[in-house]
Amino acid sequence: MANHAHTVLDILVNNHPGVMAHVTGLFSRRGFNVEAILCLPVADTATSRIWLLVNEDGRLDQMMRQMRKLQDVYEVTAKKEHTPVFSRLASVMNGTPEPEPTE
Repeated sequence: MANHAHTVLDILVNNHPGVMAHVTGLFSRRGFNVEAILCLPVADTATSRIWLLVNEDGRLDQMMRQMRKLQDVYEVTAKKEHTPVFSRLASVMNGTPEPEPTE
């Protein structure tokens, strides 16, 4: 990933087929690149949480407003602070060992 400022969008959605396509399609239709995606069901399995790593962009607020209008999207939050989940996944995918936690 390039040296752009990133934001993680934390999106709570209805857990059924096609929801990921609706969310990512919103970005694709507007030419907005998604750097990384992670999606996991929440404990009740009726909902899922999607994390999207995106470049900070002047259009991001508009994208979030439009995403909130999608029928299967319950909540959208931007997390600008460091979110290590994508770094950890990249380490696993690349076979790079994670640094040992410090005490």
